[in-house]
Amino acid sequence: MKRSIVFIYSLVILLLSVGFIDAFKISIENHIKLSDDSSYQIGTGIYDITGPGAETNMMGYAMPGQITGGIHFRQRARAFVFIDSEGNRAVYVSTDSCMIFQEVKIQVIQDLQEIFGPNVYTHDNVLLSGTHTHSGPAGFSEYALYGITALGFYKKNFDTICDGIVQAIVKAHKSVQPARMLTQQGELWNSNINRSPYAYDNNPEEEKAMYDANVDKNMTVIRIEDMSGNPFAAISFFAVHCTSMNNTNHLISGDNKGYASYLWEKQANGQSSLPGTGPFIAAFGQSNEGDVSPNTRGPTCRDGKPCDYKTSTCNGKVEECWALGPGTDGDMFESTQIIGGNQFNKALELFNNATIQVSGKIQYRHTWTQFTNVSVEAPYNSGVEGATTCRGAMGYSFAGGTTDGPGAFNFIQGDNSTTNPFWNFIGGIIAKPTPQQTACQAPKPILIDVGMVEPIPWVPDVMPLQIITLGQIVLVAVPGEFTTMSGRRLRNTVREIIGQSIENPIVLIAGLANTYSGYIATFEEFQVQRYEGASTVFGPHTLGSYQQEFAKLAQSIVDGTQVDPGTFPRNMSGHTPFFLPPVIVDVAPKFDDFGDIYTDVSTSTPYSINQTVTVIFYGANLRNNFMTESSFLTVDQLQSNGQWTTILNDGDWDTKLYWKMHDLGFSLITVDWTISPITQPGTYRITHSGYAKKNPFSDNLTFYQGFSSNFNVQ
Repeated sequence: MKRSIVFIYSLVILLLSVGFIDAFKISIENHIKLSDDSSYQIGTGIYDITGPGAETNMMGYAMPGQITGGIHFRQRARAFVFIDSEGNRAVYVSTDSCMIFQEVKIQVIQDLQEIFGPNVYTHDNVLLSGTHTHSGPAGFSEYALYGITALGFYKKNFDTICDGIVQAIVKAHKSVQPARMLTQQGELWNSNINRSPYAYDNNPEEEKAMYDANVDKNMTVIRIEDMSGNPFAAISFFAVHCTSMNNTNHLISGDNKGYASYLWEKQANGQSSLPGTGPFIAAFGQSNEGDVSPNTRGPTCRDGKPCDYKTSTCNGKVEECWALGPGTDGDMFESTQIIGGNQFNKALELFNNATIQVSGKIQYRHTWTQFTNVSVEAPYNSGVEGATTCRGAMGYSFAGGTTDGPGAFNFIQGDNSTTNPFWNFIGGIIAKPTPQQTACQAPKPILIDVGMVEPIPWVPDVMPLQIITLGQIVLVAVPGEFTTMSGRRLRNTVREIIGQSIENPIVLIAGLANTYSGYIATFEEFQVQRYEGASTVFGPHTLGSYQQEFAKLAQSIVDGTQVDPGTFPRNMSGHTPFFLPPVIVDVAPKFDDFGDIYTDVSTSTPYSINQTVTVIFYGANLRNNFMTESSFLTVDQLQSNGQWTTILNDGDWDTKLYWKMHDLGFSLITVDWTISPITQPGTYRITHSGYAKKNPFSDNLTFYQGFSSNFNVQ
């Protein structure tokens, strides 16, 4: 996440200023027993998790001014239920969200257990992973560090995400069928670069020599098909940040991985299918993307000169050093298409050529680990006697941001100094570091001592560690952002151990899973304190502690033993307020003309391919109702029988919906439709639907709908 100093500024201002779940039990059927260990029962499900499209801070860049103002395409949860021949089951869910926060995982498990009972879906066998889009609404964590720019905890958004994940899993549970899996691995180039090569270069030379790039180019695809060989799902793993959409964007978007899923599902389900409705589901899961950028043209200064290699500055300023994507002139929409398209095309190639049969048991291990004082022993302690993790703390370079989203206020990356008296004073107000904490976190200069805040730390300190095996596929669920080399080391650690009982294991990092605790840099990367090292919350031995504790889980699988479940994390319910004012009232001309036209389409001249049709409606605040599993817009085509058929909605790439406050209380809704080459000639219209709050003294909402004039496409 790009934690700029603007984030800290908002924090200071804040300091100074002061689910719906289906209520039914689902019976657990006696699923078919399959004798072949390469045969499974697999179900899939997809559900809308799109949050507030107006007035809400976006999660990822932590820029107070990056507020939602519409929707490019919707965010979804994609769930997969796996059951082996012995009846063991596990769940993998990929969500188009920035990450999975601890409260989300806990709520999802509570809701699942209300539906299915206590023993079917648990913390142990359910893995939730975020794609890390930076273009979704924030406010779904109750830990303060991750909610400050969102003005606290937005429960309605939180409930929407949790409910969507649960409903996706319910769908997957109901759809299980005899199936098998094939997998294939390959390399995808020209789609990711290392945004902190200076830190990566501090890793041992002999270690770097083992790899052909400073980011992982490997992609793994799992092909899921029925027993007749008909595919119905795919899961892909590839490490790249979802920051193709930069911090000037205000439209909700799944970014490059969400677009890759959209492309594949459209292709498989038919171009006439509406998003989220077809039988084929494709997830593009996140991996060890901590230092991996999609902005492949790399960082440059505004004047075209290269940025400083160590600090990513231009004339000493991080604000002038930006990385651009491959789109024309760095266009973020085109860049999203290119990076997402590259992932889709490579995944489809591997999918069509998958030959490695997945076989073997489903196994899982999970434990809760208090991460503030883990004693790290050899061989994971980087040769340091008495190595331990620390209470959480953010360093100065955390405020410098990254080349994907620079910081401000003269903070830079690669800064080991503590010479800023003003920010030392501000940090001391929040929590003053003790000498022991300073020594533990060295050489990190502590900007915010988030783990020492009383009465509740600003970041989670109990980490969920989880391994799930699907035959020889080994999913290592990490609660944060592992850098490239950190992910490689963890994969090697798990592979070496688990290979004692699983032949040729394919070990994959499932990133941003089950909770979020910032970054995990290597011990060597930590020493140079670029953004990723400064955001490695638990100190220089964070990676070593993960290697050590995950090694225990892997050994438990080898030995067939159970692990201590650990101490369940604190209950955060009710600890975080929400300061965003509610919608007071919606106003339209003549007080009741919601859906009326402000600016109509052109009716005099037909539109052509690649032109953009624009219509503006009088509407209402998009926070009133998120239109879950529905749409704020449709593009309809007139059929020969006089009926209208919806061909696109706000989950499609070709449409954009913009919300804007116009005068006091008036909302203008702009709908753009860029006509794609596959569009058929004919007569069309654009609609907008929503809910208006007409009475400031009542919470009642009124549905409304508006229609553009009919227009022609030639």
